[in-house]
Amino acid sequence: MLDVLCRNWWTFAIRGAAAVIFGILALAMPGIALYVLVILFGAYCMVDGIFALIGAVREAEAHNRWAHLLFVGIFGILVGAITFFFWQITAFALLYLIAAWAIVTGILELVGAFELRRHLPGDLWWVLAGLVSIAFGVLLIVRPLGGALAVVWIIGFYAIIFGGFLIGLAFRLRSLKGASTAATG
Repeated sequence: MLDVLCRNWWTFAIRGAAAVIFGILALAMPGIALYVLVILFGAYCMVDGIFALIGAVREAEAHNRWAHLLFVGIFGILVGAITFFFWQITAFALLYLIAAWAIVTGILELVGAFELRRHLPGDLWWVLAGLVSIAFGVLLIVRPLGGALAVVWIIGFYAIIFGGFLIGLAFRLRSLKGASTAATG
């Protein structure tokens, strides 16, 4: 598993960069219209889902555990499609859709993180990404009436933090790329 993740470190970097870019755009335009927020969120979910599916295929080819990445990918693409086809959804319903996505993604990211920790003890990047995703989803459920502006700010900060953790994981995996190949070869 570690060897495949190290060779495909860039998929985590792209997922992280997409999250950071999405977060910066959300913070830079706090008065953003609901339609634009829906489209940005849908695009982010699609990109994240596609790269999670790429990771699942790579893991399956290497005969490693891949189901959690498959579920993250399918769920991300499904949520992205819902946001594109039903853009009239209310901010309240979108809030719960985003919360559910964040919680499910966080749980599935933790599954992958704990599998990675068997091969790379002490690494916390993926654990932190999963935990911040779950915390974000719970916060949205607990405080649904915080206002549209507050939600945009929460989404922006969440995306930047989550993306930063995935980028941290990517560079950690990249630094191990040669070592994991040498250890298995």
